Amino acid sequence: MAPSAPLRLAYIDWMRGLACVLMFQTHCYDSWLGGDARKTTFFMWSQLGGTLPAPLFLFLAGISFALVTDKLRQKGVPAGQVARTTIHRGAEIFGLGLLFRLQEYLIAWGWAPWSDLLRVDILNAIGLSMMLMGGVCWIVIRLNSGPHTRFALGLTGVGLGMSISLLSPLMWTSWRPHWLPWPLESYIDGVHNLGEPQAWLFPIFPWAAFAFIGLAVGFFLLRDRARTLGAATFVSLGVGGIGLIYLARWLDARPQQFYAADDFWHTSPNFFLIRIGMLLAILTATYLWCRWGAGQWGFSPLIQLGQTSLLVYWVHIEFVYGRLSILPKRAVDIRTASFGLLTIFLSMLLLSVLRTRLKGHGTEALAWFHRPVKAG
Repeated sequence: MAPSAPLRLAYIDWMRGLACVLMFQTHCYDSWLGGDARKTTFFMWSQLGGTLPAPLFLFLAGISFALVTDKLRQKGVPAGQVARTTIHRGAEIFGLGLLFRLQEYLIAWGWAPWSDLLRVDILNAIGLSMMLMGGVCWIVIRLNSGPHTRFALGLTGVGLGMSISLLSPLMWTSWRPHWLPWPLESYIDGVHNLGEPQAWLFPIFPWAAFAFIGLAVGFFLLRDRARTLGAATFVSLGVGGIGLIYLARWLDARPQQFYAADDFWHTSPNFFLIRIGMLLAILTATYLWCRWGAGQWGFSPLIQLGQTSLLVYWVHIEFVYGRLSILPKRAVDIRTASFGLLTIFLSMLLLSVLRTRLKGHGTEALAWFHRPVKAG
């Protein structure tokens, strides 16, 4: 049996694996359920669960980014080299996003529009967010290289995350950069080539905000006092997250609204705060589960999936939405779709295990898909 991952990595991998499972169920039921099954409460809750995977991936990318950046700093790596290393990794993810779109376009040759090549998807959002965080961290470290650097980096992350969220309703409406070509504008507001922002895309506004909040949380967890307090630090984050949820609901219930047009489910800062609160609560529960629960007892499917999340994301899409879909699209009932979901889960778990077992044995190409965070 492989030794358990260090706790600081295990809870991140477990949480990332949870995002994979939520993503699987959302995609499977969305692709395969048909007829009356799409009108059920079950389907509604399935799709509501689908509002979490993307924020989870971006939030965890921010935390991991903080861990890597801080480790490089502790080794005495110059700020410029830290920036180059982290921005280069973000560029790799962004490039993979472009490659993924090309692959999907070629597989769907004949019926996919050419504009699909320029779709702003989650990999594009993660890669671009990492590059932005790399640039921001470089500036902050250059301006504040003393004992309070972590605090400065965390405060900057919170400020930028909240600023992106607060600006999102405006960037989708009155402040839209119409003057940009649509492939560039789409990275700002997700307009694609359809004339107005699309909720199924992942532009900077609001999605990069989750990464910057994750960055702030990562540097908060790295503070000496936070490390000394251990579990109490995570409990405080969880309590704060629950408080954010209630605060956001209170703000949303106020008769006075700041924005002339506010899309609650896609650009609302209040919904953003609710999801951040949920992410903090999940982070706390995951940490406690991995520390004192069964999170690391024996083999953990979620930790395993979390270690190869990029690979299983890449592969499962074709077997759920693509031409190789294992079930007919929008044509089955809940029971059949659930068996399909189980098949996808087990298949992706097997693929993940093979990826881990074969790493370093002639599978260098697969290593391109995921490089686990090294946090110490």
